[in-house]
This record gives sequence, C-alpha cells and structure tokens, in this order.
Amino acid sequence: MGDRSFKDMGALAEGTELGASGWTTISQEMINSFAETTGDKQWIHIDVERAQKESPFGGPIAHGYLTLSLLAPMSYDIGAAPEGAAAAINYGSDKLRFLAPVPAGSKVRAHQSFVSFEDKGNRMYLMTVENKVEIEGSDKPALIARSLTMFVAGPTAEV
Repeated sequence: MGDRSFKDMGALAEGTELGASGWTTISQEMINSFAETTGDKQWIHIDVERAQKESPFGGPIAHGYLTLSLLAPMSYDIGAAPEGAAAAINYGSDKLRFLAPVPAGSKVRAHQSFVSFEDKGNRMYLMTVENKVEIEGSDKPALIARSLTMFVAGPTAEV
C-alpha cells in the first residue's frame, strides 16, 4: 500500500500525479491466455501468421480489455492506495477509451493522477484516478480511463 494516510488522500488536489508503474511486457503467451480465459479468440489476437499477413497492425495485438485489466496490478506498483487499507475493491471505470493497439511483445505502463477521494461512511472511501497507459516507443497511449476504487480502512488506518 501507499505512503499516504486516508486523511492525506482527502486533502490531495485534483490533478496531483500519483506516479507511474514499471513496464509490463504484453507477450503473445499472455494474449493467448487471456483469449482462452475470456473466450475472445478473434484471429487478430491469437493467429500470429494471419495477423502478420492480414492485420492493418502488422501482427497480433492485445485485447483492449487485457490492457485494461492490467490497471489493477499497475496501480499496486504505483502504490496509490492509502496506508492501512484492508481491501481495495474495483468499483468501475468512467470515460474509458482505447486509443491505440498494443502489439504483441510491447511494453506498457500506467501513469496515474488523482481526481477525488470521497468518504462513503462505514470506513469506506471511493477514490477516482485518471489513468493513461503508455506504450513504450509510441506517442499515442493505449488507453485512458478514470478508474474508481473503493477502499476499506483497516482498524489501524488513520482516517
């Protein structure tokens, strides 16, 4: 978890940079596993030879939702969660846009900035952050989205 208390999070100004995650490689193996898990086996993702010949992207690309699903572990890497959080629950996304394809073998990382932190009562707090997932070597991000996370303050958290 992060180094800010729940009390500190409530005092942050909108637009405060929370940080950037480390790079994650989107391997063909990862894409294939995601396709198998979700049942989305469109050729543009899993048929390497066909994608190299027929795809406008020159090869296979990651599923948009695979890239989106990486926001959770990248958020952990950034450490934006308040100190003393007992749980972090995905509450949804707003303003989600997939702006550029992520070719197999690419590296991505998330940049996060603070939007809001609301006390919802019963030691629960809703945090909204702006995410931009960068593709290494590309000027255009893979996606942008506001993500909402409900944090439950643990018994020792400073609220």
